[in-house]
Amino acid sequence: MFGIDLIDAAFLPAAMVAMLAGILSFLSPCVLPVVPPYLAYMTGVGVSGLRQGERSAVVPALFFVLGLSTVFLLMGMAASAFGRMFLQYQDWLARGAGVVVMVMGLHFLRVIRIPILDSEARLDTGDRGGSTMGAYVLGLAFAFGWTPCIGPQLGMILSLAATGGEVSRGAGLLAVYAIGLGIPFLLSAIFINRAMGVMNRIKPYLTVIEKVMGALLVLVGVALLTGAFSMFAYWLLETFPFLAMLG
Repeated sequence: MFGIDLIDAAFLPAAMVAMLAGILSFLSPCVLPVVPPYLAYMTGVGVSGLRQGERSAVVPALFFVLGLSTVFLLMGMAASAFGRMFLQYQDWLARGAGVVVMVMGLHFLRVIRIPILDSEARLDTGDRGGSTMGAYVLGLAFAFGWTPCIGPQLGMILSLAATGGEVSRGAGLLAVYAIGLGIPFLLSAIFINRAMGVMNRIKPYLTVIEKVMGALLVLVGVALLTGAFSMFAYWLLETFPFLAMLG
């Protein structure tokens, strides 16, 4: 997969974390509530019109996901290239990344507060609603600017990418993260009425989801700090030898 050696890169556990982080990013307090308005904007109709089937949101949603995936892939390759430049300092880079990720996790757990993570840096995409290109541009803007919710998760995945040093690994991890975030978005567009019902039932638990995300960040931070990812990768390969064939 992506030309990555699992034994050397410990890709599999990192990919599992990236997928979970993507799903939790979708369910986070400042992403989930805006999904219906985003879909409505991209299709050029109101939320009520979207629910009544005036226009399908599937194609715009697909281009939105392609837009955010483009940015994520570029970020992943850049992070890996940065890590490769400092390959001789990989241990220190991993420890530093672990501390940063742990601090962001403590922010989500509300143990500490980091003001910059409570601000938003959304980009103005102009009046581009109702077109596939507009949806793609909106996806680019979302990936660049939705700081409060996806910033820490994205930083965690970028840290995992940087500590690997392989550009293909960074692209692979961010692709998995984009899948975790993008698939629920596409499913929401396909099954809009059912999705909105599910979202309404999830909303009371958004604070719990935020804390789960914080716990995941702290766990990953500890794993980066202690080298547990490599140990977990070896354990997976020893327990399930067929996984070596995926590299």
